[in-house]
Amino acid sequence: MLRRVEFAFAALLLCAVVALVGLAAITRATGAPIIWSVEIAQLIFLWLCIVAIDLGLQDERHFGLQLLQDNVRPGIRKIIEIVNIVVLILLLAFLLRYAWRNTIVMHARLDGALQIPGSYYHASMVAGFALMIRTLLVKLVATLSRKVA
Repeated sequence: MLRRVEFAFAALLLCAVVALVGLAAITRATGAPIIWSVEIAQLIFLWLCIVAIDLGLQDERHFGLQLLQDNVRPGIRKIIEIVNIVVLILLLAFLLRYAWRNTIVMHARLDGALQIPGSYYHASMVAGFALMIRTLLVKLVATLSRKVA
């Protein structure tokens, strides 16, 4: 269910970016540009990238090196997968702490013509790390419960 929500959110964000860029192009061509359109498009695109990263991680579409795993026995392969997932979870949890602090610090900084708090941009990292940790925990449970062939 959460995957569907993430996918729908990503699709909505993509449509919003396309619509905003199209509207900005039309208004610029008519001589009345929307000065805030770039700021909002960047913010929406940033959140779209974060959600897309997690969706890619769920489908195992991220770049990875399989050379080591492809050349070992299945039991060793499972151990390597578990170690990789645990290391990634620990790294993301470590980074999540600093992303949270940075989001709080950046709230006072106002960006662009709309004076958007910087925390709106930086909160995407907090959300992204949390989504990726959730995805990796699900993968860890699935890997641990998988029988070795």
